[in-house]
Amino acid sequence: MNLDDTALFVRIVELGTLSAAARERQVPVSQVTRALARLEAQCGMRLLHRSTHGLSLTDEGDTFLAHARRLLDTAAELASELSGKLAGPSGWVRLSVSTIIAQALIVPALPSLAERHPQLHVDLLADDRIADMARDGIDIAVRTGTPASDALVARRIGALTRRLYAAPAYARRHGLPEHPDALAAHRLIGNSGIAALNQWRLVRGRETHELTVRGHTRSDNTAVVMLLAQHGLGIARIVDIVAEPLVASGELVRVLPEWQAEAPVPVYAVMLQERHRLPKIRACIDHFAQWLAPR
Repeated sequence: MNLDDTALFVRIVELGTLSAAARERQVPVSQVTRALARLEAQCGMRLLHRSTHGLSLTDEGDTFLAHARRLLDTAAELASELSGKLAGPSGWVRLSVSTIIAQALIVPALPSLAERHPQLHVDLLADDRIADMARDGIDIAVRTGTPASDALVARRIGALTRRLYAAPAYARRHGLPEHPDALAAHRLIGNSGIAALNQWRLVRGRETHELTVRGHTRSDNTAVVMLLAQHGLGIARIVDIVAEPLVASGELVRVLPEWQAEAPVPVYAVMLQERHRLPKIRACIDHFAQWLAPR
């Protein structure tokens, strides 16, 4: 059985259409159709129902899909293991991260990763949305918070803290609050993409203050939220590792510095259960964890 046809079948199912699989491979739809027909002929049964409403798996197709994924993972693990013994981890690793984590943690770690493992290549998808790892072909997703799915394996690689920041221009124009109770009277920058990031919890000793931010200005992108703060549009809650260099350069100032914005939030590298043993994936995660440890 042709492994390439098998891999194509899995991607057709994950993407949902023949045309999407053809676009991903940059081939005509007719070529994908022929590969599917060839695979069904080899199996001696129909694997997919085709209708005007789209594609759906037959019972046999559902069984074949489970075995196909295991077969492809075994083949990939074998190839990676053999090549790794010869020349170290190699191949493409598709990495999904939020924009701010890409800026704060991942991109600064890539030069030393390239030096350490020159045969590794990273395809970086920087987006605040939570990717569907199987459908989008993601090898590693770097996220805060623990994943809930049993199909995923998570390894903690570090932690982040967030605090409140504003631009000096905002401070001159509007002043800065001296207590969290005064925040409601200020221009706050919210997140329109992730509701949880609008729940600001501030702690000082035994005092706790919680605020739901609706935002005078909002963005669905955490990196843009920081830019809005830099341009004086309001007070934002920003990852410390990104904001503190901007404080040192005078582009941002701390707001309510004696109040801790939150406890450190763990950062996890998340992988599909069947792929976490691949040497190229282990090499990337080990490197990111080592790079983050002193930071």
